[in-house]
Amino acid sequence: MSFKRTLVGLFRSYDGTSDRAKDPALKTRYYSLSKDKAWAEVSSTLKKVPGFKVLHEVPSVGEITLEKKTAFGRTLDITVSVLGTGPMRSAVDMYSASRGSLGDLGANYRVIQRLYGILDKKLSKYKTD
Repeated sequence: MSFKRTLVGLFRSYDGTSDRAKDPALKTRYYSLSKDKAWAEVSSTLKKVPGFKVLHEVPSVGEITLEKKTAFGRTLDITVSVLGTGPMRSAVDMYSASRGSLGDLGANYRVIQRLYGILDKKLSKYKTD
């Protein structure tokens, strides 16, 4: 993580992914799977990640909400969305926000990178650009 990211984290307590993200680590991930299969893979993978607690999941919408406690006692709320972009193509986006008013020192950014790393490893044979 860069020094710039830490500076941004002093003031911002959220981070999210999108197609238009300037940072490549925050770009939407695409997989060659139907939405239902992608949902099943993402949901089962995220349930097994240590340190994260699944709060809520809505398979029909393709959304799962997770919670993570940081080393400093702050709570991060993470929403992972699985969207069908075609018959055999799905997108995965994430949004992470810290509870509280001060910045997060890049914790949300690191959480998104970690979860994407886990999903990319698990779904590597289906990943597309």
